Amino acid sequence: MRTMTPPPKFPTVKLASGYEMPLFGLGTWKSEPGKVKEAVETALSLGYRHIDCARAYQNEAEVGEALRNKIADGTVKREDVFITSKLWNTFHSPELVMPALKKTLEDLGLDYIDLYLIHWPMGYKEGGELFPKDADGKMQFSDVDYLDTWKALEEGVNTKLVRSLGVSNFNEEQIERVMAEAKVPVCVNQVECHPYLTQKKLMEFCASKNIVVTAYSPLGSPDRPWAKPGDVELMDEPKLKTIAEKYNKSVAQVLIRYQLQRGNVVIPKSVTPSRIKENMEILDFELSADDVAAIDSFDNGGRFCGLSWMSHHKYYPFNAKA
Repeated sequence: MRTMTPPPKFPTVKLASGYEMPLFGLGTWKSEPGKVKEAVETALSLGYRHIDCARAYQNEAEVGEALRNKIADGTVKREDVFITSKLWNTFHSPELVMPALKKTLEDLGLDYIDLYLIHWPMGYKEGGELFPKDADGKMQFSDVDYLDTWKALEEGVNTKLVRSLGVSNFNEEQIERVMAEAKVPVCVNQVECHPYLTQKKLMEFCASKNIVVTAYSPLGSPDRPWAKPGDVELMDEPKLKTIAEKYNKSVAQVLIRYQLQRGNVVIPKSVTPSRIKENMEILDFELSADDVAAIDSFDNGGRFCGLSWMSHHKYYPFNAKA
């Protein structure tokens, strides 16, 4: 009789809310409709227990279908899986927050979300498209204060629709503003983080405030929609390839392990079953202190997801130093 190998159990971190969050998960940004369902089902079957979603990714209904399938076939129970979602920029007005949350719950087919984030501090024009543009193709903004958005989000915790709250793409000053008036703790700041953008200063700040950092685009987001021929690609770094060969691992595995050893939650995205499996095989080795330092040395403040075309928004976060 064939014995099934139990899936690996990934380490967790305790959030300020008291709940445990797995340090490793599956990202779903840019996961195409028609593929994301299979990707989530594959990940859950392999042992992933954290799925990172967002309304703006426009695939939450498919993620929800995958979750229902894997709960129905006994692979997981709801309480085994940590689900993150995010409030999009067109729903920042307080009266839009709870309806947006309930829409995400409906799409995911869930009674509650483990972690709900404000996706960006910048608001967009409300009442229409997720990416509203004027006749010239420029993004249309709203000036809703993200502090008012946060206060409305707290109702999600009070009504038990959300267990933990956090932010994404916020700088130090913006987090301080929220914390000064928050009645529910800021548990997480999800930010772009990889060797070109190590976020060391922001990590130190978040640690001092008991805020966990989630690293998105840990592989440098090679499939970002605005990539151009000739752009520098993190995965092509010769030094990273040398380090990967030393451990008999892929560059992706080294980059994921790097974030885990720094204490960050890490959410690599893939819809390819073999890569979904490869990305999770990062518990059987440890980078040496010298190799971590070598990877740290790549830091040049380079952002792949800087959204520079938003830099004139009054709440654009990346004009600050951290």
